[in-house]
Amino acid sequence: MQLMSHIPAPAEVFKFQGQEIRFGVLGTGAPLVLLHGTPFSSVVWRRIGSWLAEHRQVFYYDLPGYGYSEKKEGQNVSLGIQNKVFAALLQHWGLDRPDIVAHDFGGTTALRTHLLDGRDYRSLTLIDPVAIGPSGSPFVQAAKNHPEVFTGLPAYIHEAILRAYISGAAFHPLPEDVMQLYLQPWLGETGQAAFYRQIAQMSDQYTDEIENRFSEIRCPVTILWGENDQWIHLERGKELSRRIGNARLHVVPQAKHLVQEDAPEAIIATVLGFLSTAG
Repeated sequence: MQLMSHIPAPAEVFKFQGQEIRFGVLGTGAPLVLLHGTPFSSVVWRRIGSWLAEHRQVFYYDLPGYGYSEKKEGQNVSLGIQNKVFAALLQHWGLDRPDIVAHDFGGTTALRTHLLDGRDYRSLTLIDPVAIGPSGSPFVQAAKNHPEVFTGLPAYIHEAILRAYISGAAFHPLPEDVMQLYLQPWLGETGQAAFYRQIAQMSDQYTDEIENRFSEIRCPVTILWGENDQWIHLERGKELSRRIGNARLHVVPQAKHLVQEDAPEAIIATVLGFLSTAG
């Protein structure tokens, strides 16, 4: 399978409560929306989005506070606002029952939008989602408890920490050019502050609000999970599948949390196969 190496940076602007959200659209056909997680951006779909756009109209965006979307002091970038932003975007795009593919915090956002905001999907594909608490690595807990310390770190130390953190999400070492794609949004004074801002606003309350409601999901669900995910262990994926009830779990070998890098072909094959059978 020949995978295209990029999708255009999200250049269209949607404003939500004074925040600029950047999004992009590719292809034609029935709508499919891609939601990224943390500490990533829509760049995670660069080897996937263009291929899916051969079959669907693909919508993608950078969550508030991430990627090309606006980053500013005092900004609410918590999961408590992300579902409201997504619901507003769906309305802006005029999408009624799109297919959804969501990773990590994007999975949380899609689930909250469905269960709390009443937005319906034709299908939902979840990739290593943050769905069941508690969550957060030892590094995340340290940064969450002392954001002012980490925000004030020298830039070279921040970059070294960020490199190590992102590296831990991939089973296969990331080439330097790929690592730079993930680093760049979080570098510089604005990026460094934004990185620790989103960590400081992480809270299990946002999964607590929905994790006992997964049996209420109103669309077909499939789940992909990196077999070697050390951020959110596979047991969480098995438990999520059990709680949803009718969701099939696909375990991806030789993949950690960043399945988009370790096995993009597994995502494409699973999504296209699932879309062909979802009602």
